Amino acid sequence: MEAGTGTPVRFKSNYAVWRRIEPFYKGGRVQVSSDGKFMFCPCGPKLNIIDVETGALRSLQQDEEEDISSFVLSPDDELLVTGSRALLLRQWDWRGDKCVRSWKAIHVAPVATMAFDSTSTLLATGGCDSTIKVWDMVKQYCTHNLKGSSGVVHLVQFHPDASHPQLFSSSMDYKIRIWDLSSSSCLAALGGHFSAITSLAFADRNTLVSSGRDKVCMVWDLKSRESKRTIPVYESVEAAVLLPPKGDFSQLGVKKKGLHIITAGSKGILKVWEAATAACVHSQPVPFELKEEVSEHSLTQCLLLPARNQLITVSVEHNFVFYDAQTLQLRKQLAGYNDEVLDVKFLGPGDSHIVVATNSPQLKVFELSTSHCQILYGHTDTILALDVFRKGLMFVSCAKDKSLRIWGMSRDGRVLCLAQGLGHTHGVGAVSCSRMKESFVVTSSQDCTIKIWNIPESLTSKAKAALISSPETLQAKVTEKGHNKDINSVAVSPNDKLIATGSQDRLAKLWSSSDCSLLGVFSGHKRGIWCVQFSPVDQVLGTSSADGTLKLWALRDFSCLKTFEGHDASVLKIIFVSRGTQLLSSGSDGLLKLWTIKTNECVKTLDGHEDKIWGLHSNKQDDMVVTASSDSCITLWKDVTEIEEKEAQAKEEEQILKEQELSNLLHEKRYLRALGLAISLDRPHTVLMVVKAILKETDGRKHLEENIARLRKDQKEAVLTFLVTWNTNSRNCHEAQAVIETLLKHEAPDTLLQYSGIKSAVESLLPYTERHFQRLSRLLQASMFLDFMWQNMRLADMAPQEDKVL
Repeated sequence: MEAGTGTPVRFKSNYAVWRRIEPFYKGGRVQVSSDGKFMFCPCGPKLNIIDVETGALRSLQQDEEEDISSFVLSPDDELLVTGSRALLLRQWDWRGDKCVRSWKAIHVAPVATMAFDSTSTLLATGGCDSTIKVWDMVKQYCTHNLKGSSGVVHLVQFHPDASHPQLFSSSMDYKIRIWDLSSSSCLAALGGHFSAITSLAFADRNTLVSSGRDKVCMVWDLKSRESKRTIPVYESVEAAVLLPPKGDFSQLGVKKKGLHIITAGSKGILKVWEAATAACVHSQPVPFELKEEVSEHSLTQCLLLPARNQLITVSVEHNFVFYDAQTLQLRKQLAGYNDEVLDVKFLGPGDSHIVVATNSPQLKVFELSTSHCQILYGHTDTILALDVFRKGLMFVSCAKDKSLRIWGMSRDGRVLCLAQGLGHTHGVGAVSCSRMKESFVVTSSQDCTIKIWNIPESLTSKAKAALISSPETLQAKVTEKGHNKDINSVAVSPNDKLIATGSQDRLAKLWSSSDCSLLGVFSGHKRGIWCVQFSPVDQVLGTSSADGTLKLWALRDFSCLKTFEGHDASVLKIIFVSRGTQLLSSGSDGLLKLWTIKTNECVKTLDGHEDKIWGLHSNKQDDMVVTASSDSCITLWKDVTEIEEKEAQAKEEEQILKEQELSNLLHEKRYLRALGLAISLDRPHTVLMVVKAILKETDGRKHLEENIARLRKDQKEAVLTFLVTWNTNSRNCHEAQAVIETLLKHEAPDTLLQYSGIKSAVESLLPYTERHFQRLSRLLQASMFLDFMWQNMRLADMAPQEDKVL
């Protein structure tokens, strides 16, 4: 078959999962190894270990399905301990992905926090039961049980100096308790905070800094156990990090020596404070996109990585941002959790990125090679749909906030908002870009209208030069009431002259892109239409519906050409692949189906998601597909048709060579090699032929015993399964029985019992063997009777002759 270019089309037959982008963090404390290479994130019952450089992920999975309540990595990176809601503590060899030991936490409620001392030999666990336990990790026993805290103990910290056996803790009464581990007594309770204490940090052996949700940081003198200074931060502080005394932090406003604190909290920005004067010497600038909605991007954690000279912040939306510690310049971003994924598209000139809409007002752009994620702010409500222009450098998003936004990617991979369009009266649910060049965008909305937006040429040139300071405002060129119900999908034809829409009213419609005049209606689906797509090569429109079918329609006369049935649920998305000769469809049951249009055949069903697949897109080379689902997973699929064909061809060639070799071995009477080869080819009949050939030889039984005895255990197991089948046929029962006899002679009963499938083999062999012996007994009786008759006949024949002689 040929399509358009005159070269043969290679039909696809299969896709395989190449990569998944899954949630790796759902909240809780995060930790990084001391060399800064690995990040540890709790995610339900798993603890995920992320390679910071590549984004590669692996998991430590508990046996039980209980969530991890807390975990800690020792300062020397050797010991990793997790605590679960099942009240068990586990120690892990995290490099080898295995649990070394587990023990009961003794707490009567889950462990909320953990900490190691500076020597990595003592572990403190703070529980929801108001107690603190200290564990000797070398001798493996509980050394202290500290009581007296009020409510949940949510912070524990050892004194950094091992010569000071002290433990610091904080609980629900907003006090910092100092415990003497020599006497197991509480030395002091430092009062000063009026809300939950969120972090404790030691500046030196006598100075402690605490932060709280009461919008202050406090500096404590541990000798006098008094507060030296209170720093008003004017926001709920979730983390306070001390800047190292060495290093050039002049770009962060550090001009004098002394204690400086970085705070992260509810405003979503980092601030640097001079402890001596309580002055804010540096505040991170707020991007203009965030100025209206800062409260939604609060930070929950801040970590300093001295080994990499970096600072990490964790946001309430589970995003990780890596900064240069000396300049606070952005280095990297990772997305820990995507929520429900509503759409996904390939992006970049070489499809090097994907852009994702994740049930939130932010867009995420993932670089596929590093997992680096840009988070794009601008929309104020959930983004519903995306589309990318042909060159892959500009794309459009539309959202529930009744707007659309056009974004551009610069040469260095940064994405900026170029323009926005307002005008719809309800959420904008579908969008499609012009296909020939970046000239217009079509949107459709829950207000049942279609709008065409012209894109000025100046915008594309500004995008290339990255000269955008703030987004331009677009005006709709045409507005048309399209359907009587929500419009779920819109598509622009490959030549930019036509627009198709699909609606909840069960109709698809064709429009002229110049003036939005109605050209025709496609009627035939029994339920709402979820997706419309133009064929890239034919004058054909594809539609998918909640009635579980896909249909192809002729653009000339609006007739239905083909109907594809096979999905058991709503078909949410379709795309044309293999240059328009095949279709890929995704359903609300989490299944992907590949269809060949010419034969109406479903070639392959792929199961890669557990929930509705809302996003489906193919790359420009047509060798990869990306899917996005309500199960929070993004899956990249690679076309493996050619690989599988080559593998099948290689296997076939190997089979032919082996069969030739087998024929040669039989001819040369090298029976042991022939047996082994026939078994490896899984050819029961060929093995039987070899056994028959051996038995025909002089001393055949003896040769058979020698050859069977020299087989490996797995080969004998295979022969055992084969002879069960042989034994069912009276023609082959002699060979089967000969092999059984050999096995019983040469194998001890205990060894035979260890064979896989021995029980079922014996159960199958017994009735047929019994039947064969009964048949042989009857034959023997018949032959004895014949012999007896023959002997009697001979005697009767001889008697008269003797009489004559006499």
